[in-house]
Amino acid sequence: MSIEKKCVEKGLKMTEQRRVIAKVLTSAQDHPDVEMLYQRAAEIDSKISIATVYRTVRLFEEAGIIEKHDFGDGRARYEEATDQHHDHLIDMRTGRVIEFSNDAIERLQEQIAKELGYQLIDHRLELYCLPLDAKKSAK
Repeated sequence: MSIEKKCVEKGLKMTEQRRVIAKVLTSAQDHPDVEMLYQRAAEIDSKISIATVYRTVRLFEEAGIIEKHDFGDGRARYEEATDQHHDHLIDMRTGRVIEFSNDAIERLQEQIAKELGYQLIDHRLELYCLPLDAKKSAK
């Protein structure tokens, strides 16, 4: 489902500029920061200001429509919030973020919580890595 549809379902007023920002977020294949979102949105509508992007991102985040991540590069990065869990591997050389899921890791995390006397409610796994093969990092 698109971010715009999620906004409408949550009763957010959708201005034309918010629609553009929602479209940019929905089509993002990476985890853009506000600067990247602003650049992409301004290509569609040159009247969009960076302040509008900041306000819109905060609004979408507060509504639970997008999630904010800090991958250790000093920039808040964003992605659409989904019900489908995934983890992230961050290439520290290029900043590339790779999403992945692994059933064995999920089971192990639940097992560890249980062994320590807890029920796992939620978690976030981020792997910060350097490529073993320099050619892979260039992708």
